[in-house]
Amino acid sequence: MAKRELKSKSLMIQGTASSVGKSLMCTAICRILARDGYNVNPFKSQNMSLNSYITIEGHEMGRAQVMQAEACGKLPEACMNPILLKPVSDRKSQVIIEGGVYADMDAVEYFNFKPKLKERISDIYRRLEDRSDIVVIEGAGSPAEINLNHEDFVNMGMAKIAKAPVLLVGDIDRGGVFASLAGTMLLLSPEEKKLVKGVIINKFRGSQEILKPGIKMLEEIINVPVLGVIPYFSMNLEDEDSVSEWLKSGPEKGGELDIAVIRLPYMSNHTDFNALRLHEDVSLRFAEIDKELGEPDVIILPGTKSTIHDMLALKNTGMDKKILKCHSRGSVVFGICGGYQMLGKEISDKFKAESDNERSEGLGLFNAVTEFRKNKFTTLSKGRDNIFGAEVRGYEIHMGETAGTDAENSFITISERGGKGVFGRDGMINKDLTVFGTYIHGIFDSSEFTRSFLNLIRRRKGLVPLENLAPDYWVYKEGQYDKLAETVRSNLDMDKFYEILKTGIED
Repeated sequence: MAKRELKSKSLMIQGTASSVGKSLMCTAICRILARDGYNVNPFKSQNMSLNSYITIEGHEMGRAQVMQAEACGKLPEACMNPILLKPVSDRKSQVIIEGGVYADMDAVEYFNFKPKLKERISDIYRRLEDRSDIVVIEGAGSPAEINLNHEDFVNMGMAKIAKAPVLLVGDIDRGGVFASLAGTMLLLSPEEKKLVKGVIINKFRGSQEILKPGIKMLEEIINVPVLGVIPYFSMNLEDEDSVSEWLKSGPEKGGELDIAVIRLPYMSNHTDFNALRLHEDVSLRFAEIDKELGEPDVIILPGTKSTIHDMLALKNTGMDKKILKCHSRGSVVFGICGGYQMLGKEISDKFKAESDNERSEGLGLFNAVTEFRKNKFTTLSKGRDNIFGAEVRGYEIHMGETAGTDAENSFITISERGGKGVFGRDGMINKDLTVFGTYIHGIFDSSEFTRSFLNLIRRRKGLVPLENLAPDYWVYKEGQYDKLAETVRSNLDMDKFYEILKTGIED
């Protein structure tokens, strides 16, 4: 298809609420535009998530924009998500600006700080726009949160900065989609209503013929065309909305290997486990800390934004004893980042870098002590595991340093950090290979390592090892992006879509 002339340098996707599918819709549109020959980049001025990523420069950003950058065929950059808020308690968040930690703030402090950020956000966006044919911008929550619209640079405020036509997404699966779309438009100012050029109804199940009369009436009420009705579909991608639905779901059935991820109160980087779902012999579930654990083959302690807090939560609920009891009966325990820190004898945070608690005993499965520093260590990492010899790669993001690793008990031999060749060690393993710990997020994305690890568990259960049937997760995602783009393209009025980009908005 020949490239069409575009007047607009941007397009913004907003939603009637959180979890309506904004992130996936932006990802699909990024992929569509990239496949149609445009130089496209994603942007979200502010993200709130515990699920972050480290760029090749060592900068921290939200996973949703990483996914969107990959869909564009681009390397993720912190300028694509210049502000990331990571909750550290019920009332405070760590504020990360352009990939670096700025400060911890409560809601009132951040609200008062926002006016200082607006000009900075505008400058960052302009630099990204200057090197793009088009920027696909994602909003946050809803533009109709009228109590938060003062000094807004996330929804309509961002659309004004970028002079971006807006497509409004509503989720029909949760019910009340016509009311939510009409109600959102009702609460917008006349100036903001002019920016909304189209509506997308998402997550539809059933016959669209039955829906048509409602669509016609909605268009008459809001005076904005419905560009498409996107069917409900399932994707194994790192979208915050789909991850939220996955975390709420029950255990996945059918696999011979029972893998339980301990759902810590401040669990982070839950995309570490997406790749495990590609292996047919895995039954993956999340175990609540105040519930029974059962007798899993593998127990995973995930990353956390507050290691000592979550370690104390394990002790207060008795989950620590359940984990140790399962391990004594043969369960393998695997810790990632904060989960790795919990496997040692002690966690010390004398600077109170993560919480108000200065220390906690760990599970004692490793003879190791973790001490927290004032500065966060962030890098992309690559190496080989010291058990199977498989290549692994991912990213590290931690303020704690764990002492106790040596040549005999190290898990990973590091060959590259931050794109530069280095020699180093990461993580720990015990002698009988029943306890694993690593700082590398994304370690299961390597199918060679994951299949070798799973076959180790299979042999212990008396099961026959399997061949490596699953692709590397990096390869798998490319197919998922294409599938997502085709689903959205085939259900969207692409002529109207490109007409909006051709026309843009009035100056």
